[in-house]
Amino acid sequence: DCAREGQTVAVEPPRQDAVVGGAPRIVLLPHHDELVVGRVVGRLRRSIVASAVFGFPLLVSAAVTPDLPYPSGTPSADEIANQVYFVNHFYALKNYSIQKVDDDITVILTGDKGETPLTLTVERFLNNDYSDGTTRAKDLAIFRSGKLRGTGMLIEDYVDDEKSQSYMIWLPALRKIRRFGQPAHDDAWGGTDFTFGDVTLRKPRHENHTLLGTETFNDCLGFMQIAEGDRNKYTKDVPTSGSCEAKGKQVYKLKSCTKFESWWYDCRIGYIDTKSFSDYRTEYFKGDKKIKTIDRDWRSLNMSDPRANTWAYWYGRNEDTGHETWAVIPKSVVRTNDASLEADLWTESTLRRIKK
Repeated sequence: DCAREGQTVAVEPPRQDAVVGGAPRIVLLPHHDELVVGRVVGRLRRSIVASAVFGFPLLVSAAVTPDLPYPSGTPSADEIANQVYFVNHFYALKNYSIQKVDDDITVILTGDKGETPLTLTVERFLNNDYSDGTTRAKDLAIFRSGKLRGTGMLIEDYVDDEKSQSYMIWLPALRKIRRFGQPAHDDAWGGTDFTFGDVTLRKPRHENHTLLGTETFNDCLGFMQIAEGDRNKYTKDVPTSGSCEAKGKQVYKLKSCTKFESWWYDCRIGYIDTKSFSDYRTEYFKGDKKIKTIDRDWRSLNMSDPRANTWAYWYGRNEDTGHETWAVIPKSVVRTNDASLEADLWTESTLRRIKK
């Protein structure tokens, strides 16, 4: 399966500097001027079947939809988890995008603390405006610079919550599209400290949720310190300190424990705004040991729905190794409910038109 159609692949051992835990995997990496697809088709199919047989329970519950109402009164733990999913998938909006505007673009930095980080830039276009009864949303990411330059990824999520997402990746060196099923939740997204589970795949039904209480969030968020000599045209304007926007806000403290057996984490603790349901911080634990932290700098879009928010940045840190990822989204690149984005943007033809 791995050598089908002349495809070049590389199997990488577990990377403790990228994703905590996990087995050897095939990942998006440059290789002899080609890109390697994460989890090729055959292995993906086998992993999906195996997940149903070996320890991945059948997870059946009501799906979170774009018409989820804002809660009245004090929400339960499960209701909070649903609201967080709603916010992170921008269901308050018909579409959401982070585009390239003049010289401004979203930049993703990865590296060990104190070292010169690797730099990627990306555009992302999310469409929630579907009413065909089949498609829930489509998510298009295009890498514009760095090792993944010219690579495009189109994800389709379905109304049927039991149906796996479908993926298409455009490989610029081959000038071909590879189609494959849903990757594993613990695969690294674009080689970062964020997994596909963190970014898109994990749903409320994949965990058991417990509300630990309400408290005041009394911290500023994490960030990467970029030395002056390491700054380039993409990083020259990134923040020089962590955001304190969330400091002093009331948050729900939500404990979410995975239903997957022998998983890379046991439970997560989320700190979630009691009004907007924005999750400012998520701490991952294996037993009593904290192994990863993700901070999200949320900013209001000032719409009637308080759940309509945008990211200013994501920051992730592997607590064992100190490896960091920082995705910084300039305010100028954010677009919401953009009527100029036609439905055919989220199609295979867009992938084929990407220039390296």
